[in-house]
Amino acid sequence: MRDVSSWVHQRTRDGEPVCFYAHDLAALRAHVRSVVEALPEPCRMFYAAKANTGAPLLAALGSEVAGFEVASGGELAKVRAAAPGSPVVMGGPIPTPSEIDAGLAAGVLRFHVESLLGLHRISRAATAAGVTAQVLLRVNLAGPFPAATLAMAGRPTQFGIDEADLPDVIRAALTLPGIHLAGFHLHSLSNNLSAETHLTMLELYRDTVLAWEQRFGLRVTTVDVGGGVGVDYGDLDRPFDWATFTARLRDWVDTLPDHWEEIDFECGRFLVAECAAYAVEVLDVKHTHGRAYALVRGGTHQFRLPSSWQHSHPFDVVPVEHWDPTLPRPEAAAEEVTVCGELCTPKDVLAVEYVTRIRAGDVLVFRAAGAYGWEISHHDFLSHPHPEQLWIG
Repeated sequence: MRDVSSWVHQRTRDGEPVCFYAHDLAALRAHVRSVVEALPEPCRMFYAAKANTGAPLLAALGSEVAGFEVASGGELAKVRAAAPGSPVVMGGPIPTPSEIDAGLAAGVLRFHVESLLGLHRISRAATAAGVTAQVLLRVNLAGPFPAATLAMAGRPTQFGIDEADLPDVIRAALTLPGIHLAGFHLHSLSNNLSAETHLTMLELYRDTVLAWEQRFGLRVTTVDVGGGVGVDYGDLDRPFDWATFTARLRDWVDTLPDHWEEIDFECGRFLVAECAAYAVEVLDVKHTHGRAYALVRGGTHQFRLPSSWQHSHPFDVVPVEHWDPTLPRPEAAAEEVTVCGELCTPKDVLAVEYVTRIRAGDVLVFRAAGAYGWEISHHDFLSHPHPEQLWIG
């Protein structure tokens, strides 16, 4: 992500407080290209659109990834509009019948199915359309799994098919009309920061699917290992070691049977987090009950990631010298500051950090804001203006 100071200073003289997302599309393409080029055959990288569905971002990724993973009819429409020729795989915990119909009409490559009822719905829709739907069964494995920020399986969650129910679902997948069982989808951890841990998880996936093939008399062609490659927001200078992971991944691939034609990854955060920054102007600085607070134009209604993940998001202070001399200019210096937004709730907190100096009128630039920031935020709470969206390069 290139330095955004020039955009900050340009906008501090525009009248309204600074508030924007800046996306560096050139840096995005370069990063994703290096990630994809490191993957050994037969691995493919799909972009999990839920992380960021900005149309320029989707268009930029269209030529860099094997395709897109969507989890709703709305995401499908956005991807088709921005990258019309790209392959799409479609999942989601509980797609509606109309979303299934939309996926069939759009010619999605595969459906990821998370329940027996979902499988029946796809069968009915595919039969009515006179087509055969390629499906992967997403299974909620029993575990245990290595530790990560967020567990998606191995414990009670709403995701996937309980491993104990798999025999009945496989039986249905092999007998229902309009269905071809291509393989399995296994996504068990999210925001995993360790290459070694991720490789251990893939070994578990391999051994589990091989056992299912033998148990159920199957020969699958596709195994989707999900995403879950993380970003360390507490130390952005310590990225996930993709080079080590992919070097070891080659050894893992060598242990796979020849009939596994495709191994799919579905990364979101790891691909796009670093491509964007969120810049907000400090509207006021105050001290209450012995603590310092910086109140900014913006907040969790625009950048909910820190609140949802319960972390202090890293930021840089861009000093702005332009200030109306007729107004007081409060500041905090050499102390811990809680950075808050403009919402009427004490939960509207973006960061708690020690700072050298923050003044009213300065601009805070939150790094690695390209994933699960704007997309997951409650945009219209209090009906504040939306941030400007800048697409650079």
